[in-house]
Amino acid sequence: MAPSVAEVQHPVQPTAIEAAKATGKFTVKFDPSYEYNKYLPYQETFEKEDPLQYFDHVDPASRADPAKPNLLTADAQLHHLSPYLGTEVSGVQLSKLSKEGLDELALFVAERKVVVFRDQDLKDASPEQQLEFVRHFGPPHVHPIAVNVEEYPALAVVYRDEERPGFNDSLVGTQINHTGWHSDVSYEKQPPGTTFFYIVDGPEVGGDTLFLSQVEAYNRLSPEFKKQLIGLKAIHTAVPQAEGAAKRGLPIRRDPVETEHPIVRVHPVTKEKALFINPGFTTRIVGFKKEESDALLGFLFDHIAKGADFQVRATYKPGTVAIWDNRVTVHSAIPDFDRKLRRHHIRLTPQAEKPIAAEEI
Repeated sequence: MAPSVAEVQHPVQPTAIEAAKATGKFTVKFDPSYEYNKYLPYQETFEKEDPLQYFDHVDPASRADPAKPNLLTADAQLHHLSPYLGTEVSGVQLSKLSKEGLDELALFVAERKVVVFRDQDLKDASPEQQLEFVRHFGPPHVHPIAVNVEEYPALAVVYRDEERPGFNDSLVGTQINHTGWHSDVSYEKQPPGTTFFYIVDGPEVGGDTLFLSQVEAYNRLSPEFKKQLIGLKAIHTAVPQAEGAAKRGLPIRRDPVETEHPIVRVHPVTKEKALFINPGFTTRIVGFKKEESDALLGFLFDHIAKGADFQVRATYKPGTVAIWDNRVTVHSAIPDFDRKLRRHHIRLTPQAEKPIAAEEI
C-alpha cells in the first residue's frame, strides 16, 4: 500500500543562509555564534545593470531650521574634535528623529563635515527601516561591486577578518604609508552626500577612520592659485577599483564609469567651496597634458596628505554611527589593528546632486 501523505519523508529544506553557505555566496566563513550573521558580505546573483542616470535632488538641509531645535535638544552633548570639522554627539537617538530633525541632521553634518553619534540602535533596526531612514537624504546608492547584505544591495558591507583580508590589507603589503584618501564613489554622475557608517563589530583599539575637510584644504590655497583651479574639471574613474575587484573574484554589478567633475565644487546649502579631487579615484585633469595633470594633481594630493591640522580621527565603539558629508570631505580607513580581529561595518550611502562647479574664488 502506498504511504500516506503524513508518512512521506520530505527532505529538510535549507535556510537561505545555509543554502548560501553551500553555494559559496557568502564571502566569509559562517560563524554560528556571531550575532550579526545577517550582515555578512553576500554576493548576489544578478544581471548586469545599466549605468546610473541623472535625477533631481533637493538637499534636506535646505529645509532645516538653522537653530536645529529638533536635533540639538537639551539632552544633546557635543564634543568638537577640531575647529574645521568633526563633532562627537551623545544624548541624541537618530532613529527617534522627526522629519524636521532629519533635515537639521543634514545641515549639521554639512556644517561640521563629519559627526560621530554614540549609543545608537541603527544596527538593530531592520534593513527596511534603515533604508527608509536614509531615503530622507537621497536615493540609496548601490555599489557597483556587489558585496552587500543579503537581499539588500544598498547596504554595503565593509568586512575583514583573519581569513578574509579586506581591501585595505593590500595597502599594508605594498605601501609604507597605509592611508588611502578618497571620497566614496566620486566617479558616479551624482556622488553621495550625507553618508552613514555604523559599526557592527570591531577591535577595541584601532580600525579608526581619518577625515579631512576639503573646504579647509581649498581655503588654505592662495587667491591666485584658486583662480587657476576655477573652471577646471577632472576625471574620476571606477576602472582600477573594478579591475581590482575582478582579480579578487568579486562580481561587478555595473560596468565601470569615468565622469568629469569640477575640481572646485560648491555645497548646495552652506555655499562653501571645496576641493573635489582625491587620490583614490581622480586620475587626470581635462584638457591638460599628462605631465601637467600629474604635476597639479600631485600637488593637490600632497596638500591633502600633509593637512594634519585639518584632519580628525573618528573612533568606533559599540553603537557608534559616523555620518559625513561626502561632498566636502575625504577619508581613509586605518588598517592598524590586530589582523586576527574582525572589523565589520555597514555603509548607507544616499546620492546627492550633480556636483556644482564654483564660478569664482
